[in-house]
Amino acid sequence: MEEKDKCPTCNSPLGEITETANGRKLRRCSAGTWNKDIRQTDGCAFVKWLPFEQEKLDEKCPECGSPLVIQMTRFGKKMKKCSAGGWDKETKKPTGCPYVEWINGTTEKLDEICPECGKPLVLFTTTSGKKMKKCSTAGWDREAKKATGCTYVEWLKYVPKEENTGEEFLPPEPEEEK
Repeated sequence: MEEKDKCPTCNSPLGEITETANGRKLRRCSAGTWNKDIRQTDGCAFVKWLPFEQEKLDEKCPECGSPLVIQMTRFGKKMKKCSAGGWDKETKKPTGCPYVEWINGTTEKLDEICPECGKPLVLFTTTSGKKMKKCSTAGWDREAKKATGCTYVEWLKYVPKEENTGEEFLPPEPEEEK
């Protein structure tokens, strides 16, 4: 076993690569386990975060025409950025093309009406995988730091990726007529 496959804290082998809800990958020490109930590690707490691999997109940069890539910050936020751009660590300034578009989640139209204002509802999925139904008129004023439009929101039960069957979005079974 190579040194990179051993825990530097307790010298135990590292476990399998696992993925978080927002797409970051990690390897945990095999002498420790994550306890979901108390949100802490039991045993050795060593975690090796693996670098995020850029994903090339079929889109072109609107500023220079180079291909766009998806990249993740060290805090787990995703962004589309120009492949011709970079970052100079010494000057702490961008180099090349500075185009960046932050990915805050996805929105899908639903065939449902808002119970508060009567406008259409949308299904919003956060970058971490949480889902909510909200009014299509909902928004956020960054300067005033307050909600705009209709404030109706219904959070849906979170189902981890490996357990997600899609059943929570199916319509209810029709009732038998008497």
